[in-house]
Amino acid sequence: MRRAGWPMDAVPRPQRWDKPFDEELSSHDVERILALPAFDGVQAHRFPVQIPLDGILANDTRLIRYQAGDVVVREGDYGNSAFLVVEGSVCVALTPGLPPSMLGRAPSRRKSLLSALSQLWTNRGKIMELRRMNDVSERSVRTVEQQQTRLDMDYVRQTQTTVSLGEGRIFGEIAAVARSPRTATVVAEVDALLLEIRWQGLRELRRYDPGWRERIDSTYRNNALKLHLQEDALFSGLSSELIDAVAADTLFESYGSFDWNVDFKRRGAESVGAKIVNEGDYPDGLLMIRGGFAKVTRRIGNGERALTYLRAGDVFGLDELYRLWRGDDDVAMRASLTPLGYVDVLRVPYFVMERHVFPNLRQSPSDDLQSAFERPLADDSLLEWAIGERFINGTRAMVIDLDRCVRCDDCVRACASTHDGNPRFVRHGKDHSHWMVANACMHCTDPVCMIGCPTGAIHRDEASGMVVINDTTCIGCQTCANACPYDNIRMVEIRNDRDEVIIDSEQGVPLLKATKCDFCYDQPAGPACVRACPHDALRRSSFADLVQMAEER
Repeated sequence: MRRAGWPMDAVPRPQRWDKPFDEELSSHDVERILALPAFDGVQAHRFPVQIPLDGILANDTRLIRYQAGDVVVREGDYGNSAFLVVEGSVCVALTPGLPPSMLGRAPSRRKSLLSALSQLWTNRGKIMELRRMNDVSERSVRTVEQQQTRLDMDYVRQTQTTVSLGEGRIFGEIAAVARSPRTATVVAEVDALLLEIRWQGLRELRRYDPGWRERIDSTYRNNALKLHLQEDALFSGLSSELIDAVAADTLFESYGSFDWNVDFKRRGAESVGAKIVNEGDYPDGLLMIRGGFAKVTRRIGNGERALTYLRAGDVFGLDELYRLWRGDDDVAMRASLTPLGYVDVLRVPYFVMERHVFPNLRQSPSDDLQSAFERPLADDSLLEWAIGERFINGTRAMVIDLDRCVRCDDCVRACASTHDGNPRFVRHGKDHSHWMVANACMHCTDPVCMIGCPTGAIHRDEASGMVVINDTTCIGCQTCANACPYDNIRMVEIRNDRDEVIIDSEQGVPLLKATKCDFCYDQPAGPACVRACPHDALRRSSFADLVQMAEER
């Protein structure tokens, strides 16, 4: 009920389940889901009153029918959900992988050139952060996987190494849990009924039910391990039998905290975990980085020098193990390895490398650390700064060359023109020498802002991988803004078309929405800030690109 003295546009605050995953899912469907073997033994009383089991199923899942040959998920797309096979079966295409042209990839929905140009004058004089709360044209999370593509199953079986998953099997949890791209294309092998569980629901099932936690974790470990081995050049020449043998003895390890951002915001560069490997240790296995980041350091005086950082796909200890296999004496680890926040590691024991890998190498492995050992100390400062501030996490950081920037704010105005008069970044930030990383979303490799979002409003665009916010489903809880380690998400008061602040009808406070840079993912020419800079002072880049820029300039 609206109280006296409140504006006419006092509305109830949006709640997590205002927008269910499937609005057509009925109570009968929920009962059917609860009766599935996958939920047999799940104890509803373990779930909080505000997040009941039936509520998760009613709001965070949907039942989808696929015909034989329909593509369910595409390799490389960023996924936000997992799937449970209810009826029928699906086929996982592993190697060599289906060509993109067959997968029916649709480009991101970009504005036309005319629409983009019209922003230059139609946004002038607009009300800041205007929202029409009764607008029924919801901008829902766009799902590439809903754009159906049907393949010839005979062709898939003849050209691909495949694995069949039948009723009761779960897939897609790797991308959902790790906030990463899909690792394989999955196709309906026959007509099938699948239960899709968006990652918020998967998170709650894993958190409150031990059976689902064990199921998700073991499936994640097994699937991630074999796929990672098959895709790595060291193991790509091994037969499937040898891959199985390597996988059987490989350890899946995790270091640091999945919510590493909490400690980082409190302690900054000091928030590093205990060492995974110490300099001088005996080399007992190859470490393969599966996800997250780790720092490679070497002792110098009473301190340590950062040589480099490792990310997904990098390995540590290969040179030492190879020298040990060749019979070199007194082999010890030349550097230490420390987690930066959270890191997943595959540890392949030495005896596995000795028995299966090194005898099959066609040439000696390269020493990736040698160049870091030879780098002058004077060149370390940029690397140390980027690691300390965790800017290595960014894939699209806004880097400004302060020697070229004249503070004209053309970048800010261009951003505002592109976003209904509302700039989505702040032109200041942390700097090193003449480089500044502005307060703009970096579209991180590990977007911790997504961890606690209760509705899935903040998500990866599945086609581009950019981290974007669905304004309709954002409830203004501030979880993402508080989680961002770089303070790149802002909460704004929203207004009606009379330029009045919209009020929460229950609490009498302004309603907020989360806003941030979306990398102009719907613009035909890319980020407006870059195009608008008249002095080539602004780039959107990863840290590796920044190092290259620094060397060029």
